[in-house]
Amino acid sequence: MKKILIISGGISKERPISLDTGKQVAKELKKNNYFVKITEPNFQLFEVIKKFKPNKIFNALHGQFGEDGYIQTILESFKIPYTHSGVISSSIAMDKVLSKKIFIKNKILTPKFLTFSFKKDEKNIVRTIENKLKFPVVIKPINEGSSVNVFICTKKNIKKKLRYLEDYKKIIIEEFIPGREIQAAMIGSKKLGAIELKPKRKFYDYQAKYNPKAKTEHIIPVDLSKKKYEQIMKISSKAHNLIGCRGVTRSDFKYYRGKFYLLEINTQPGMTKLSLVPEIAAFRGISFIKLIELILKDASTNK
Repeated sequence: MKKILIISGGISKERPISLDTGKQVAKELKKNNYFVKITEPNFQLFEVIKKFKPNKIFNALHGQFGEDGYIQTILESFKIPYTHSGVISSSIAMDKVLSKKIFIKNKILTPKFLTFSFKKDEKNIVRTIENKLKFPVVIKPINEGSSVNVFICTKKNIKKKLRYLEDYKKIIIEEFIPGREIQAAMIGSKKLGAIELKPKRKFYDYQAKYNPKAKTEHIIPVDLSKKKYEQIMKISSKAHNLIGCRGVTRSDFKYYRGKFYLLEINTQPGMTKLSLVPEIAAFRGISFIKLIELILKDASTNK
């Protein structure tokens, strides 16, 4: 009996996407004769695991507590193989400042940035940006996923937009790189492929990602020369390995004037109907169930 426990939901701002991911994965596994249970990452988790005795745990959580090393720390204590990245790699990838420092140190091109503390840096922020980055800039939380609370700002609206992020205390301000939106996926040491996104909205934000009405265009295969395609896959493989990721990851890039800028690496990419990794896999002839099985095959502990 192949018993898989799926953990989805949680308390992050990405809860709806996580629930959808969990549902889609469960449906596919059940269709293929797996015995599946879905649970929330709450205080009952220990009891559920003890009763259900899963062979493996599929982590379908997104956002805070799900892909930042927190749930991974808990899962390690159960000694049951779980999917995706481990404690340290999850926490590094989720921390945009820490991961960018690693990219820079290892000569991976990433947009220039500065960190901003609401109590400390507010007075001279416009001058600081003009000196160090130039407008427009992107402001975003240091540890959210799915483009939650990400804004493109001009000199005129920066102070107004900063108000929306006050709860975070500290955020990241990044130079805005125009150009094409391309994302590349890895599974283990296998380069899965890339996809280009043409949002009808200002950029590939939360709505563009998850709302079918946003009509974001997905382009696969990506119109790149063989050399450029190999380059983007090489960079995503390098980032995946540098951070010590496991299972599946998706790296988000801007392609501008012949250069790839790595924005971030996602250790828990969505597995919904509108998600990119299943779409890339399907293009490569890997069905949804095969993709899930590849992720499950890579499940382990002590990572």
